[in-house]
Amino acid sequence: LTGIPREQRAFQYLLAHAIPGDPRHVLQTFDQWCYHCEHLSCVGPAKGRIVERLLLERAPFRVLELGTYCGYGTVLLAQGLPPGARLYTIEGDPQHAAVAEKVIRLAGFDEQTVELIVGPSEEVIPQLREKHGLTKADFIFMDHWKRCYLRDLRLLESHQLLAEGATILADNVLFPGAPHFLQYAKTCGRYHCRVHRASLEY
Repeated sequence: LTGIPREQRAFQYLLAHAIPGDPRHVLQTFDQWCYHCEHLSCVGPAKGRIVERLLLERAPFRVLELGTYCGYGTVLLAQGLPPGARLYTIEGDPQHAAVAEKVIRLAGFDEQTVELIVGPSEEVIPQLREKHGLTKADFIFMDHWKRCYLRDLRLLESHQLLAEGATILADNVLFPGAPHFLQYAKTCGRYHCRVHRASLEY
């Protein structure tokens, strides 16, 4: 009715209520909006704890996020990075990317820590090494279109962008589901697979 996309409405709420430069408070304010105002398909606090735990265990130096959306997952990842680490995040929708850019900077992360790349993942991934300087990723968080999970994993493999022992965390593989990705990961012999049970966001 307002003509303002709900992602932009969420950002306006963040501007009014979140503490700038405080990533944890930015996430909490996002959660308040999603619980009480409008649902956004962000990672959310329950699954966010899984992400935080894995980041703490792995301490990755080069992180790649596929599917920035509003920047919630990006802030979640960025706040868990060890000093000197860098996060590359890819978003295909320019309008979502415009909101995410503002959210990421509001949370206090500069371009040295978080690089937001706008474009389809199948076009960006082959350019990551030469254009963006990402030689190998230690940690990959997939939270974009589920039908793209397998294609993009194969692209990461074929362009040798996965560091030895890399962790790949893929959201919502059971529902809405990414069955081909899951089947490949379990049967190709390259990965040790574990399913983390969680509820849907909010």
